[in-house]
Amino acid sequence: MIDVEIPKEPVELYKILKFESLVPSGGEAKQVISQGLVLLNGKTETRKRKKIVSGDLIEFAGETLRVRLALKCNGSN
Repeated sequence: MIDVEIPKEPVELYKILKFESLVPSGGEAKQVISQGLVLLNGKTETRKRKKIVSGDLIEFAGETLRVRLALKCNGSN
């Protein structure tokens, strides 16, 4: 399982596939999603712009991604 940290929520599903290099481009990410090749929380997801939040699990191409919200650093000790 791969932990993916996002800076803010929500993030569109296709962007996560692209930025995690599971596909070479956003266009290809949209294509595999619309073909039903991506699972979100164990169910087939075909909405390319589905909003992903912390705690979601994405499965594609034999990989499982667990989405987490990145902790913000406020610069103080």
